[in-house]
Amino acid sequence: MTASLLLALDAGTTGVRALLFDRAGRERGSAYEEVAVACPRPGWVETDAGEIWQASRRVIAAAMRAAGAGGSEVAALGVANQRATTILWERSSGRPLHPAIVWQDVRTAARVEQLEKQGLLASAMTSSTKLEWLLNATEGGRERAAAGELCFGTVDTWLVWNLTGGRVHATDHSNASCTGLYDFGRGAWDRRALDAFTVPRELLPAIEPSAGVLGRTRADLCGLDVPVAAISGDQQASMFGQLRDQRGDFKVTFGTSAMVDVNTGETPVLSQNGAYPLVLWGLGGRRLFCLEGTAVTAGAAVQWLRDGLQLIADAGETSAIARQVPDTGGVWVVPAFQGLGTPHMKTGARALIGGLSRASTRAHLVRAMLEGIAFRCREIVATLAADLACPLPSVLRADGGAAANDFLLQQLADVLGIGVERPATVQGTALGAALLAGVGVGLFGGVAEIRQFWRPGAVFEPSWDESRRAEEVALWQTRVQACRTLPDPARG
Repeated sequence: MTASLLLALDAGTTGVRALLFDRAGRERGSAYEEVAVACPRPGWVETDAGEIWQASRRVIAAAMRAAGAGGSEVAALGVANQRATTILWERSSGRPLHPAIVWQDVRTAARVEQLEKQGLLASAMTSSTKLEWLLNATEGGRERAAAGELCFGTVDTWLVWNLTGGRVHATDHSNASCTGLYDFGRGAWDRRALDAFTVPRELLPAIEPSAGVLGRTRADLCGLDVPVAAISGDQQASMFGQLRDQRGDFKVTFGTSAMVDVNTGETPVLSQNGAYPLVLWGLGGRRLFCLEGTAVTAGAAVQWLRDGLQLIADAGETSAIARQVPDTGGVWVVPAFQGLGTPHMKTGARALIGGLSRASTRAHLVRAMLEGIAFRCREIVATLAADLACPLPSVLRADGGAAANDFLLQQLADVLGIGVERPATVQGTALGAALLAGVGVGLFGGVAEIRQFWRPGAVFEPSWDESRRAEEVALWQTRVQACRTLPDPARG
């Protein structure tokens, strides 16, 4: 195969990124564009599915220009995406019928409580109740769906539909496992869940392997005529890009949220502590599983410092600002802007900022925000280790935009008491999507062949002693408990 570049399209919650990698996993060109997220009511989070697609087209073109590459040099395209964000569109026109309901949206929390009282498992952050809500909000929604007039998809399905000109309506096992409509035993759509949410089967995409040719790109896409050869949820793609393919391997990805995953091998593991089993990937007829925990607000908390308070001009400057002061001056933050995820699972929780005085400065608040993100990640790593009955890893691999923040990674190492490793590229999700696409078109045989391309960046070792760590963790626990016990503002 003469074409040797791999194109990754990584659609996150608040932005879309395209990257070109060579066969050794080295980045050749990239482009990024933010996508607006709206919060029309407390707990509601929406985005424009059409804008996600248009932004994707623009960043693909810009990445190709940045790499100085022509379409003939690209061997395959892989898609990674925010998961569980729910889109409903017309099959004939491709027109979305409603703004996409983002995975963070908790408008269906009351419905979830109702289902749990009936003994049914549900989560406001999966697609199931979101899709039910959309069908209820669409006139004749279920009838039109049963007649084959409508399509449901998460962002991967929506992008593949548009990338192939409406010829492919598909998802993969990793994304399907995030919908709340997936049968983990059969590796197919769950008939009982479809009945519970009255979702017509005709509405759903086909579930395909995470790597393999699905179709080819539409003729008007930046001069590209290449196979769409991989689909993966963003966290699962990150696990692939970071080569977390052995049971007990951990990683954290910093995006809008912070997601911590541990590989559980060929068996899904249930959690009693607010983590959830997912499919890592389906390759060669074999599925691997992971257990995942979520700090719902991470990068978005830093965005709030920029956009909400206008304390910073760019997220990249927060590391230097935090180091302007030796400590937080007593300021502390629990960054629960859209609720508390693992292990608390309090969708109605809201962020708390405490310890302010007249001496508090911008640097104190920025430092406290980063420390709060690190403490939330510590809670999740400890939860997953307990659920898997394994020790903390000796090293935690970290990627995502905020993994470039030296202060944050050092703080994470300190609160965990283990090393935190940053790879040579922090865009692990995009790298994973590209490598999966390489597997999909036969450039690579699998993870074992890709392992030679792993390039570490920096390792941050803990600097706190055990007594300080125990003291700081105890303080954090009192603060997060205060956040847990505040009344839900959405319920008056």
